[in-house]
Amino acid sequence: MVEPAIALFGGAYENASQVLEELLRESGARYALLLDRKGFVLAHKEALWAPRPPALDSLATLIAGNAAATQALAKMLGESRFNELLHQGATHGLYAEEVGELALLVVIFDNSAPVGRVKLFGKRAVQALEVITRDSVVQPGTLGIDHEYRDGASALLDELFGN
Repeated sequence: MVEPAIALFGGAYENASQVLEELLRESGARYALLLDRKGFVLAHKEALWAPRPPALDSLATLIAGNAAATQALAKMLGESRFNELLHQGATHGLYAEEVGELALLVVIFDNSAPVGRVKLFGKRAVQALEVITRDSVVQPGTLGIDHEYRDGASALLDELFGN
């Protein structure tokens, strides 16, 4: 089973949410998301005036895939990585930037929010989120079922099925 690389709980989650909320307020963007590179939504905020956001799980998966493809393109061009993505349409845009090696900040905005402002405050948010996520990295195997639960369930199944 695929598990997130970062787990935000308690104070770390609250701090990340506060950073995203401040980013929305300062940039004028509609939505801000913190994702891990596997496509899990770690935290998200939406502006009070924004319409209902698109399906976050689908959005996160597509953005993580897009970021992975962009990194492959960077390597093909001789770059170690591209740090940010920017997509702009007629009325909406999407800005994504790396938060350390395991996460992405995603900002969705409309044409009322200048791209320069989104990028400026996005970069500031990334600095704060790097500190928060650095302490929230999950070691492989530690987010799953703990040993005590697994051993108890195994014993119960053995007893139930006579093994």
